[in-house]
Amino acid sequence: MDWDKLRIFHAVADAGSLTHAGDTLHLSQSAVSRQIRSLEESLGTTLFHRHARGLILTEQGELLFDATSTMAQKLDTASARIRDSEEEVFGELKVTTATGFGTLWLAPRLVKLYDRYPDLKIDLILEERVLDLPMREADVAIRMKEPSQADLIRKRLLNIRMRLYGSKEYLARNGTPTTQAELSTHRLICQNPSTPQVQAGASLSQQLLTNSAPSTLTMNNYFGVLQGVLNNIGLGILPDYLTADFPNLVRVLPDVESVEVPVFLAYPEELRQSRRVSVFRDFVQEEIMAYRRQQSQDESNE
Repeated sequence: MDWDKLRIFHAVADAGSLTHAGDTLHLSQSAVSRQIRSLEESLGTTLFHRHARGLILTEQGELLFDATSTMAQKLDTASARIRDSEEEVFGELKVTTATGFGTLWLAPRLVKLYDRYPDLKIDLILEERVLDLPMREADVAIRMKEPSQADLIRKRLLNIRMRLYGSKEYLARNGTPTTQAELSTHRLICQNPSTPQVQAGASLSQQLLTNSAPSTLTMNNYFGVLQGVLNNIGLGILPDYLTADFPNLVRVLPDVESVEVPVFLAYPEELRQSRRVSVFRDFVQEEIMAYRRQQSQDESNE
């Protein structure tokens, strides 16, 4: 098969349009159309159903698109390995993690990584959905559970728990509860248990919401919960990795916490030699060690 025709086919299948594919490939619509017709003739089959709203792959087209997608992923990996060198780190690195961890812990620390590697381009994908690393939806993942996908290199970074916190100002004004029953006189801030999140956090939220708090504030991410706590709206359920960065947070009810949640960093086996992946992995591990030292120091000072 003609590699150039396959490249054009893949672009058309991905875009669903001859025009959009042509824009991507810097070819005219007629040139793209000719190449697709030529490919169909060489294969003796129809690859697309044409209709007014665009193009839809036939069953045979789906089979070919699966093959070209695998080829494209392997070429991207090879390109990344070629571009990486022992001396320089540049190009795009797609990192996925949960919204809370990404916005509250990872993103504020990335300036240090950019200081070392100013030509690095990071695409930070923040969502609770688990992306498919072997299919290259992302290069690196930081997940709140051990990855189950095959062919991944994984490293356990730390364990976290969800706990109950208030700001110093809030507690000075409203008092510090000493029993769960006393939560009935405080406003509870937490993620809605039905929001996609780590199950440990959802379970703790569900447990504390049964204490008949007179008022609640529920949100769909920990960034919002943190803002509510820091602005003295009430007591909030937050992950304990925030305490080193937000000294105004005070833990209340030490017996109230979620089960332990492991945090893993993972990436595909095929990216083992990627300089971008290795510098990011080493950077995160360094920051985790610094976080642990700070956390231990804070606990010893209490």
